[in-house]
Amino acid sequence: MLAFHSDAHSLALPPGHRFPQSKYRLLREHFERAPGLLRMQPAPAATEGELALAHTPDYVDAVLHGHLSAAEQREIGFPWSESMAERSRRSVGASIAAARAALEEGVAANMAGGTHHAYADKGSGYCVFNDVAVAARLMQAEWARSHRQLLRVLVIDLDVHQGNGTASIFRDDDTVFTFSMHGARNFPFRKEASDLDVDLPDGCGDAEYLDRLDQAMAEVWRRFKPGLAFYLAGADPHEGDRLGRLKLSYDGLARRDLRVLDALAERRIPVALSMAGGYGRDLATTVAVQVSTLNLAAQSWALWATARGTG
Repeated sequence: MLAFHSDAHSLALPPGHRFPQSKYRLLREHFERAPGLLRMQPAPAATEGELALAHTPDYVDAVLHGHLSAAEQREIGFPWSESMAERSRRSVGASIAAARAALEEGVAANMAGGTHHAYADKGSGYCVFNDVAVAARLMQAEWARSHRQLLRVLVIDLDVHQGNGTASIFRDDDTVFTFSMHGARNFPFRKEASDLDVDLPDGCGDAEYLDRLDQAMAEVWRRFKPGLAFYLAGADPHEGDRLGRLKLSYDGLARRDLRVLDALAERRIPVALSMAGGYGRDLATTVAVQVSTLNLAAQSWALWATARGTG
């Protein structure tokens, strides 16, 4: 399975900053020690024109050329630097590349991404550009040119925080269905309206979570028939997460991933994964959750490959 990484470009963060940027390097290094599971490639940088498919030109210019105000940088949570801008472009480029690969091969991944708090005109919550929104719009444009058909896109956002930026960007777009399942009392405290929102109580565990997911996915299939899906497979619903407030076990998260991947494979819907959030008290636990997600995605890709070879 193809997987794209962008951890070569670091953020200049002060000591004690809550954003665990080293998890992306640790995730890549794990799979470098397990060759054959993933075909890992460095992410390309998204162009200004690609970013402008989901973001205002003024905001794109401010990020790329260092014109963000101090208040805008505080809302994002990162100080501006050339490396921050380049990292953000490549995180979007990873989702673009993963989406193209998914349309060809069934399943592919961005080993970071899931920056769903970024709006069209601003960043927020450690999210600079909205990688899924840009990639979705670009895939629709490329699909229309090559197939002369509409590509309908499903966003399955299972990060513990609501995908408010994604919901805002696609608010009036009936070609994209946004589904977010998240902690009701968690950030962002003012939610946007997704096409389908599932709010979870603090302390929600495996049984309740998976039951709510089953109900929500059944509603998604009743209401929408996509040609491409993006899956934000956040590790932050895990019981050991500092910011999550939910109580999912490692096994519960694996069952979550299997439910999503199996449902998409059954319907032959290509999927591009993003790792999204994860802020474990023990960073190794967060990395282990995301290793599991990528392992399960690679298994799903193998089933697609078998079907292509015998179909």
